[in-house]
Amino acid sequence: MRRSSPRRALALTCGALLVSGGVAACSSDTDTAPPGPAVQQGISLPGDFSGTGPGTLMTATTLPTLDRRLTAVTSVAARITYESKSGIDGSRTTVSGTVFEPKGAPPEGGWPVIAYGHPTTGIHEQCAPSESSDLSGLSPVVAELVKAGYVVTLPDYQGLGVTGSYHPYLDATTAGQNLIDAVRAARKLVTTTSDRWLGIGVSQGGQATWAANELAPTYGEGLTLEGTVSVAPPTDLTGFADAAADGTLAKEQEAPYAFVLDSLSREYPDFDLDQYRHGVAEDKWDVLTACDGPAAGQVDTVLTQLTPDDLRPSTPAALDALRGYLQKASLPQRPTAAPMLVIYGGMDAVVPPIWTDRALQAACKLGDVVDIRLQNDKGHDDVDASAAYPWINDRFAGVPPTDSCAAFLAAGETPEPTPGETPAETTTDTSGDGTAGQTGGTGQTGGQSTTETATQAPAAAG
Repeated sequence: MRRSSPRRALALTCGALLVSGGVAACSSDTDTAPPGPAVQQGISLPGDFSGTGPGTLMTATTLPTLDRRLTAVTSVAARITYESKSGIDGSRTTVSGTVFEPKGAPPEGGWPVIAYGHPTTGIHEQCAPSESSDLSGLSPVVAELVKAGYVVTLPDYQGLGVTGSYHPYLDATTAGQNLIDAVRAARKLVTTTSDRWLGIGVSQGGQATWAANELAPTYGEGLTLEGTVSVAPPTDLTGFADAAADGTLAKEQEAPYAFVLDSLSREYPDFDLDQYRHGVAEDKWDVLTACDGPAAGQVDTVLTQLTPDDLRPSTPAALDALRGYLQKASLPQRPTAAPMLVIYGGMDAVVPPIWTDRALQAACKLGDVVDIRLQNDKGHDDVDASAAYPWINDRFAGVPPTDSCAAFLAAGETPEPTPGETPAETTTDTSGDGTAGQTGGTGQTGGQSTTETATQAPAAAG
């Protein structure tokens, strides 16, 4: 796995989700196409382009330069565009993504579907995974899931890969709706699919899958959600505002925070970006928000030049406004429809575990069924998510899920932190197997890792 620079702090890739056990980690005995921009002038594919509304399939084309690890295992590999819906204003949007069908005959009842929520790739049109031959480094993950017998869809999210829109970075509702509609669109392209699906997401994608689970009862009609996996998800986002005001943003948080601010300025006309960026940040804003080209090569240099004042809200009123916007985008917002697996690191400097703890406490109080896996000695980009694979198998097989919520809440609530203050540590047994984990406000905690090891690849069920 490529190690994350501060610029890529929210970009977990294949190594985080494919490690140890029966599933190979980013390796293949087939040749690999070189990474780089994909030529999107593919050949049109047949599909059901009828109807209107969210999930309508608009276009489907081949991927001429696709990584051969995927072409070797798929009978259909397509770049699609489909209709979805903005979580900001409810408007109709066009979203791009990719869809992959396994080779061979589908099981009885049709291929089950995995919707993969990708980690942060950027906030501009050209930052879409579908625009690169290796899906922004995710092709090994997708290939393993396809080989296991799943139709896989990988939405780009609104504003990535499509002209004429913008990317509402970390707006949970938008991303959740994009994920659900990608499943609908995939079923219109690959008509031998089941209505049963499961969402897997890493970092930004972990937020997307959690949101999709909450939206499923009202937005996911006609589909059967079996569960969602969220790895290192940014859920309670209000901590960004307080850390920026206190001057305590970690270096790993500065680029994602800049993405958030830039997106808010596009989402809300009354959001004054210049209240939140100053000095080097204002002068080099195009560099801070770049995902490719010469500017992207300067990001790390600019990050080293930033001071706390460069990203500090100008006034208390600006801070309060920012908190309000971030609260709208945070999770949880409502109960989930299906079980969740949440895996996160105790040393995560991008999404401190105290933020995740607050979201999990709120979700548990809503009655959600959550299998909580805290890995004390892991950060944001090295969480071991191999436990997702047996968990996926169990959901499609109908095995009752583990619910860690009772133990998590019984261990005592994490105290609400005062802005700029590190809360006291608490020890929580959330694994369901007697393994205790520690959480702390800065994410700099020790202790024994609760890393899980997969025993087999996910086996598709009909």
